[in-house]
Amino acid sequence: MAQRSQAILFMCCGVLMLAINDAAAKWLLAWYEPLQIAFLRSVLALPVVVVLVGGVDGPKGFRSLRPGIHALRALLVVLATMAFFSALRSLSLAEATSLLFTAPIIVAAIAAPLLKERVSARRWVSVLLGFIGVLIVVRPGFSTIAPGSGYALLAAFLYALIMVSARWIDPRDSLWTMTFWMTVFSVIFGVVSLLWEWPVMTGEHMALFGVLAVMGTGGAALISQAFRLAPASLVAPLDYLALLWATGIGWLVWGSVPEWPVYVGAAIIIISGVLLLRERE
Repeated sequence: MAQRSQAILFMCCGVLMLAINDAAAKWLLAWYEPLQIAFLRSVLALPVVVVLVGGVDGPKGFRSLRPGIHALRALLVVLATMAFFSALRSLSLAEATSLLFTAPIIVAAIAAPLLKERVSARRWVSVLLGFIGVLIVVRPGFSTIAPGSGYALLAAFLYALIMVSARWIDPRDSLWTMTFWMTVFSVIFGVVSLLWEWPVMTGEHMALFGVLAVMGTGGAALISQAFRLAPASLVAPLDYLALLWATGIGWLVWGSVPEWPVYVGAAIIIISGVLLLRERE
């Protein structure tokens, strides 16, 4: 019971930390390109990750049995981060977050061709329900449609590929090994941003980048630990608290409150995701 309580606490805190991470990125987008933000976040996070890996796993934590799959997943992470940050330029935190919730639905749709899994009729109905929720959030054909919606859905698709590709990681690689190589390769892929023109970095910018490094790395670690301590059916639905955090932060920082269709569509997407999770369990 104590483990499950810990898992719930870790999941709630981890989701909040990632929402703060996204808010800091949205603020920095006024000066920096998405790849620049992703690169500097990884650079600042790398020393933290090295200390964590060394402290928990020791030298063996830095050795991977299949580094190539970590490189592929890091590339997907960088691309997904760039897409999501691009979406944040024109969407509120709540709108972008609600569309990102489609990732588990996309996983269900692509599981058949990529993982050779049998997809039942009930799962396809859940996928269709999620698609309806997306249409309500995006409202195609209406003048209120936001240009960032496409970026948010692209990010969700890339995150779905990241989830699916986790099946290809060697089971002997620990969570910390995976985190280390993911961060290393993210730094390598982001080096190209050094060729671009960078704005003059202020103390405020450095503080926000520090928030990104701590919140992004810490949030991911807490969520991963939550899944290790309790069944996915218990902790995964708590990920949807991100919409609550995103709405609150968006209101406090930017005074933005999404219109009602966003919440209706997000609720349908969440129901679809929970139905998919219950069936997989």
